[in-house]
Amino acid sequence: MGVEVLAMSTDSRFVHKMWQEQELSKMVEGGVPFPMLSDAGGKIGAIYGIYDDAAGVDIRGRFIIDPDFVIRAMEVLTPEVGRNPDELVRQVKAYQHVAATGEVTPSGWQPGEVTLTPGPDLVGRVWEIWKP
Repeated sequence: MGVEVLAMSTDSRFVHKMWQEQELSKMVEGGVPFPMLSDAGGKIGAIYGIYDDAAGVDIRGRFIIDPDFVIRAMEVLTPEVGRNPDELVRQVKAYQHVAATGEVTPSGWQPGEVTLTPGPDLVGRVWEIWKP
């Protein structure tokens, strides 16, 4: 999809190595195929607003950052609720479509579905085009 995926936590690279070898490699053959980075001290997590100073950990979050380093989407969940990778992929495809065409994608949009062309002609007519 032409994206770069990074994982990051406050864990050390040694914990990441163990997690990759002992857990992730049993779920995904060869382990996860992207870098796992250490945010020791939570400096990066603090910048993104996900560092829990009292616990000393980054809260689970995901960010879609465009080529100009603008955060386009973020989701932060507490550990007891898992994330949805299908929704992440859908959002990346939607952002890529928007960047390539200038069209906008309605809620839940999937590739190949109706898009909207922003402009004065759309005002008051979204309901005619988009059928959720």
